[in-house]
Amino acid sequence: MSIKEILEYNFLNVSNYHLNLLQLLTVVFILLISRLAIKIINRLTTRYFQQKKVDSGRRFAFQQFTKYIIYTISLLIALEAVGIQLSVLWGGAAALLVGIGLGLQQTFNDLISGLILLLEGIVEVDDIVEVNGVVGTVTSIGIRTSKVETRDKISILIPNSKLVGDNATNWSHSSDPSRFQVSVGVGYESDLEKVTSLLLQAADEHPKVLKTPAPRIQFKDYGSSSLDFDLHFFSTEYLGIEFVKSDLRYRITQLFRINGVEIPFPQRDLWLRNPVALLSTAENEVA
Repeated sequence: MSIKEILEYNFLNVSNYHLNLLQLLTVVFILLISRLAIKIINRLTTRYFQQKKVDSGRRFAFQQFTKYIIYTISLLIALEAVGIQLSVLWGGAAALLVGIGLGLQQTFNDLISGLILLLEGIVEVDDIVEVNGVVGTVTSIGIRTSKVETRDKISILIPNSKLVGDNATNWSHSSDPSRFQVSVGVGYESDLEKVTSLLLQAADEHPKVLKTPAPRIQFKDYGSSSLDFDLHFFSTEYLGIEFVKSDLRYRITQLFRINGVEIPFPQRDLWLRNPVALLSTAENEVA
């Protein structure tokens, strides 16, 4: 047998469908070409975006979206190469797609959300996000899920719909710093001007607290056992902000103790209506 005969020999015959080695080699060639095209496009776009000083998140989103398009087109061409008519395939699968569509609503929602993320760039790689109380850094954005590395260096997968539809917070999406606060209560007899001065001193001494915008003190409320204050400050230390707050609490406690400012704790006074009668009753029971 000649090489042509070997390549065109149909080793699979099912009804009117035939498959030979030449068709398989064509599919492999198409996939290799698509993979090569993705590598070339990634190199060219990386060089271009670096020259234009485009952030890594935008570059990653563009490259991911391009990869999905190329792979989708390659898959369709490969199906045609092995003799599968797409019009027949879609026509036969229409009823099946309708049947499973209801069961895959969430999956489709995640897929659409993934496209929105890649196109709009509302969440990008290296952004610090908070979803359902979990704070972490986005390490990759996929077509259905995104990978987020938490403060504990644990990688978790979050459906893209959570980043688009839910109340997700993107701490680093804007270049402007974010405002945070530390709450503290002091005794009712405290000197309010001294309290304000000490709180501002604690904020001014911390290197992660920005000088501009300047920290501010808010007299929040009259508590049940304390005068409640909030120290508002701006910072760009999003991932480690809880440690910044911890440092401030350490320093505030130290400054308050040095300067005689009391940090009260909840107290309750118990009043007895007839203490003498109760004492007499107790003594009779003991006797």
